[in-house]
Amino acid sequence: MKLNTLKPAEGSTHSRRRIGRGPGSGLGGTSTRGHKGAKARSGYKKKIGFEGGQMPLQRRVPKAGFKNINHKEYFAVNLSVLQMLAESKNLTKIGLDDLRAANLVKKNALVKILGNGELKAKLEVEANAFSKTAEEAIKAVGGNTTII
Repeated sequence: MKLNTLKPAEGSTHSRRRIGRGPGSGLGGTSTRGHKGAKARSGYKKKIGFEGGQMPLQRRVPKAGFKNINHKEYFAVNLSVLQMLAESKNLTKIGLDDLRAANLVKKNALVKILGNGELKAKLEVEANAFSKTAEEAIKAVGGNTTII
């Protein structure tokens, strides 16, 4: 057996169809594209969402709502979480870096402190926003709030 005498098994390969090479080939004329229509034309490219001239779904369905471009998404952190963090790490000052280190908020997220839970420790808290109840609860214990 020599490499130059190797051939594929009988019937395992087929010659490719040469479309559009005249009527003698049997594949001339419309070249397997059928008659007329967008798909028969050269340069046809399937358009996403095109429904053959029928009004497409994304244009039929009514639009609703409003997206405010100035909307700010805040990560909510409750007072109970601050209390647990202060107890576990012996902290008197809690900032955004401490919350990120404890994996409570994402890297560049805005943080809002909410008043759910009970705070016993006197804390200095730094955040982007505070709810009224959270601010009152922190100050009632003798702590301090700082808005960044």
